[in-house]
Amino acid sequence: MFENLNGWEFVGLLLIALLIFGEKLPKVIGDGLRMLRNLRAMATNATGDLSRELGTDISLEDLNPKTFVRKHLLSEDDEAALRRPIQSLYEDVRADAKQVRDSIDLNDPVAPPQQPSALTRSSYDDAT
Repeated sequence: MFENLNGWEFVGLLLIALLIFGEKLPKVIGDGLRMLRNLRAMATNATGDLSRELGTDISLEDLNPKTFVRKHLLSEDDEAALRRPIQSLYEDVRADAKQVRDSIDLNDPVAPPQQPSALTRSSYDDAT
C-alpha cells in the first residue's frame, strides 16, 4: 500500500495526521486497526459461508475469478491442455536466450561503432 512513498513523504503524512487529529491520533489509529480486523473477519466469514453453500473449500485467494475458474471449473487435463502451447513457447524462448547468452562472451569489450571516413562520404554532386 505504501510502496510508492519514500521516507520523507511518510514523515510528512505522519505530521499532517498529527496536525489534523492532534491528541486523538492514538485513538484514530486504534479505530483503524479495529476496522481492519473486522473487515478480515467479515471476509473470512463470507468465504466460510460460500464454502458451506457451494460444498467446496474456498479461500480468499479463490475469489479471484481466474483462480476460481482454474480451481473449480477446469479439470487437471483441461488446464494442462491450455498450458501446453504457452509452456512450449516459453521453453523455446528460454532455450534461444540461453544459446544467445552462451554465444556472447561478456568479458570482451564491445567495439565502438566506426564512423565513416571522410574519403568514403558521398555528396549530392557525386550522385549526379
